[in-house]
Amino acid sequence: MRKKLIDISWEDFQALPINDKVPYLSQADGIPYHTLFAQQFDLELLERLGTLANSIRMIAKARSGMDFLQQLISHKRAMLYFSQPSSRTFLSFYSACQILGMPIGEVRDPAISSEFKGESREDSVRTFSSYFDLIIMRSPQKGLAEHMSWVLSNTDRPIPVINAGSGHDQHPTQALLDIYTLQRSFERVGGLRDRTVVMVGDLARGRTVRSLSQLLTNYPNIRQIFVAPPVFQIGEDIQKILTAKGVDFELTSDFHSVLPESDAVYMTRIQDEWDDETHQSRTVDTSGFKFGLRELDMIKPQTVILHPLPRRDEIAREVDRDPRAMYWRQMRNGMWIRSALIALTFGCENRILEFYRANV
Repeated sequence: MRKKLIDISWEDFQALPINDKVPYLSQADGIPYHTLFAQQFDLELLERLGTLANSIRMIAKARSGMDFLQQLISHKRAMLYFSQPSSRTFLSFYSACQILGMPIGEVRDPAISSEFKGESREDSVRTFSSYFDLIIMRSPQKGLAEHMSWVLSNTDRPIPVINAGSGHDQHPTQALLDIYTLQRSFERVGGLRDRTVVMVGDLARGRTVRSLSQLLTNYPNIRQIFVAPPVFQIGEDIQKILTAKGVDFELTSDFHSVLPESDAVYMTRIQDEWDDETHQSRTVDTSGFKFGLRELDMIKPQTVILHPLPRRDEIAREVDRDPRAMYWRQMRNGMWIRSALIALTFGCENRILEFYRANV
């Protein structure tokens, strides 16, 4: 029998390892109902999402295709609750909902909501669930999306929750668009397997890297190299997961030494908004972890350069003109893969694929 969040207390659910939480977050067919963690996606599901995103992208090129897409779930409403600043993730989800015809509500500044009067974020989300059929939430508060998925599943009107960034823990849909970009980048040259992915920057606090590293473990023979100053190196929790799964990985602070073997270079900015007594960004020399014209000469002709954005100076503007720079395409890919995720959540996969086969 399928596990349900109504069958377990919050304390017991919270205490479970993430992999043991996954069955509670799925629909009867294994499709995510709540999307909270990268661990919810195996290779089959990632391939399905990539195929669905490709189909939506091609269908949307024609007006008749957009008309079809926009009637799929026009009877559903989405709330974008972004209590942490965002532009790309917000607009990507906003556009994804528009593609599928979903009316949208938004709260981006808690100061204009009842939180200004002292209402808890939990009560705010519970209020939104009265008016909307999907809540997409981004919060600096670790675990809020997870808690609200349990709360809403135990009401008389349960609705899905999508985690659009939770503290500095996970960012599963960013990882989905990163994987989708890698899928597209290598689809004509053997696919996403037997590759070396180099991740650079603030890996200790970058939730995008944490989620991407998890998803990459689904693909055969992916070597992961983490390049950072020691204080910003990937956490031991991720290292333990990779070790348990038998993943070939390396930690280094020598950026240039690993560039020639890279198939993908994933750059990240320093996350100084999370500075505390442990991590003080201003005291760390990050000059050796930047990508410019010199680094372009060190990588292979088919290597791709990614970045979750926003960037500062970790990628020189001159790199943008190189065909291997995929970060602007990567950003647009987010709109398609998030459309696919929402369509999958609401059971639209077969209708989209049938329309694609008949019309594209």
